[in-house]
Amino acid sequence: MTDFRLYLAVVHHPVYNKHHEIVTTSIVIHDIHDISRAGKTYGATAMYEVEPLPQEQQIALRIAHFWNEGFGHEYNPNRAESLSLLRVVSHFEEAVAEIQHVEGEKPVLIATSARTFANSIDYVAMGEKIRSGDPPYLLVFGTGFGLADEIMAQMDYVLDPIWGPTDFNHLSVRSAAAIILDRLLGRS
Repeated sequence: MTDFRLYLAVVHHPVYNKHHEIVTTSIVIHDIHDISRAGKTYGATAMYEVEPLPQEQQIALRIAHFWNEGFGHEYNPNRAESLSLLRVVSHFEEAVAEIQHVEGEKPVLIATSARTFANSIDYVAMGEKIRSGDPPYLLVFGTGFGLADEIMAQMDYVLDPIWGPTDFNHLSVRSAAAIILDRLLGRS
């Protein structure tokens, strides 16, 4: 159990494609599995899949049902434990409202991006804020080519981009989530 209140959101709409057009991306089964497992490992309270398309929502819900109540629960209880974090909502604002209802206050919104912004913050400083235990935080991951400006405009903070030893930093969302959670909350 942790003393902090951290939530995760994986946003599928509104996000950009490679032409900087607003699109809706598809649910990726491996993202759900891997990000929920990373979330559970690093103490997240819940993980929201923000997906407006009903048929895509059904994919996420079927995965959760299989592992939480179906054969998968018996076969691999650890997977069920991590997938218990999964929530599916149609719009980003629904995730924020649900967290506010549960916590009694609006979460601090933290975006992830491969770009730098005026309100960018480093991992050490943000990790200290999250571990302080108050208020709740929502860590927001974009799919495709990143969160649309309308989502970015709502953010209180944007984490610094992930940089390795090269200039390439276009990671899959599940890779970025694991790296970011470790940089924020991992043990030294």
